[in-house]
Amino acid sequence: QVQLVESGGGLVQPGGSLRLSCAVSGSINSINAMGWYRQAPGKQRELVASITRGGSTNYADSAKGRFTISRDNTKNTLFLQMNSLKPEDTAVYYCNADLLIGAFYTFWGQGTQVTVSS
Repeated sequence: QVQLVESGGGLVQPGGSLRLSCAVSGSINSINAMGWYRQAPGKQRELVASITRGGSTNYADSAKGRFTISRDNTKNTLFLQMNSLKPEDTAVYYCNADLLIGAFYTFWGQGTQVTVSS
C-alpha cells in the first residue's frame, strides 16, 4: 500500500523556521514530480512549491526567498525548509507526488499542521 507521511509541523514564533518531511513508502516503480501544498482555514488549497525528479523547482510568490524545496531520490523523501515564517503561513501542509505504479497516479499525504504565532 502506497503512503505519503508528512512530519515536522508544529507551533513556531514569527521569524522562526521549520523543516517538513514527506516519506513515500510502498511498492512503486519511481516518483516523478513532487510538491508541497497548503490549506488555511476558509481558503482553497494552494501550491507552495514543486520539484521535478531532476531537481527543477517552482515556488509560489509567497514562498520565494523564504522556503526551499528539496528531495532525496534514494530515500523517496521530500523536504520543505521554511525560514522567516509569518502568521499568514499558518495552514495544514500537504505533500503530493506523482508515482509510477504501472501508470502515473497522484497521491496525497494526510497533512501536517503549521502554526505561526507569538
